[in-house]
Amino acid sequence: MVKKQDIKAAEASPTRRKFLTGASVAAGAAVAGFPMISKAQAGPITMRWQSTWPAKDIFHEYALDFAKKVNDMTGGELKIEVLPAGAVVPAFQLLDAVSKGTLDGGHGVLVYHYGKQNALALWGSGPAYGMDANMLLAWHKYGGGKELLAKLYGSIGANVVSFPYGPMPTQPLGWFKKPITKVQDMKGLKFRTVGISIDVFTAMGAAVNALPGGEIVPAMDRGLLDAAEFNNASSDRLLGFPDVSKVCMLQSFHQNAEQFEIMFNKGKFDALPAKMKSIIENAVEAASSDMSWKAVHRYSQDYIEMQQKQGVKFYKTPDAVLQAQLNGYDAAVAKRKDNALFREIEESQRKFAERAVRWDLDTNVNRRMAYNHYFAKKAAPAKKS
Repeated sequence: MVKKQDIKAAEASPTRRKFLTGASVAAGAAVAGFPMISKAQAGPITMRWQSTWPAKDIFHEYALDFAKKVNDMTGGELKIEVLPAGAVVPAFQLLDAVSKGTLDGGHGVLVYHYGKQNALALWGSGPAYGMDANMLLAWHKYGGGKELLAKLYGSIGANVVSFPYGPMPTQPLGWFKKPITKVQDMKGLKFRTVGISIDVFTAMGAAVNALPGGEIVPAMDRGLLDAAEFNNASSDRLLGFPDVSKVCMLQSFHQNAEQFEIMFNKGKFDALPAKMKSIIENAVEAASSDMSWKAVHRYSQDYIEMQQKQGVKFYKTPDAVLQAQLNGYDAAVAKRKDNALFREIEESQRKFAERAVRWDLDTNVNRRMAYNHYFAKKAAPAKKS
């Protein structure tokens, strides 16, 4: 048993007092040497982004959706602010701005960097050997595309980390003054498109001009363009296409497998904690799914309303025009036989598509029959004479 007098003796001991005093001083010195940094003092990591889309476009909304997911999932520890196209740099200069650190990141499409290296257009511009956008994303994640994109960006000195996401539905052939009924109808048209599609439509006889989204409708309104393509019912409607044209040709091979790109400055991304990088990578995939679901909802609404409220007529692009696009794409690929990276990426896509598209076509039922069964107007029975 420890007696009270022993405890008092220990407390009174000079050696004991010296030890306690020295320990207190040492602890104080340690604290002084390592200043306390609280989360409140450090504050959140902030990033300034820009999209390549006008503020009113649903595409800019998708960029905001992604930023909100990251902001929410990190509990406010990372805050991404997204500005619309032109707020800092023009839409087609996003890659340079992010690479140099003028912007911390951005939201756009890979085909907008086509001028840096033609092979970038293979992420969305062209028929993708029959793949749709979701299948192309499957190739990117599981078929070697991710590694090839990193290699490509490295070859042009782009200091970025890229995340393709957000599968887009097949894009329309475009908006015209009158329906396109044959390949010859494209000849001589002043037409807007981007990427490898420039070669495709040029091969069909069009005079092509690449413009960012916000400049297309004003150019059509002033007669600088006869026709143009952009992307989907909601974007086309918000950008004002129905105000300058009442004819839209649906279905095309020029961009039937495009997706968006989320881009970070590499230095900024690499400096993030591992936990935050993981959150971003998972937020990309969450936003990809949410974007595709929102697209079904919004695009279908605007598709119907443009017909009912704005007098737009939609027509299916003739098969002869679709075949001419495939021929034009083959010619565009042949012209790039000296671009080793282009050939490597194209061959990787082709190999993946050969089995993936075959599986898809053999497996999935044609939904037209079910739609006609439930929704097509039944012919009225013939009246008896």
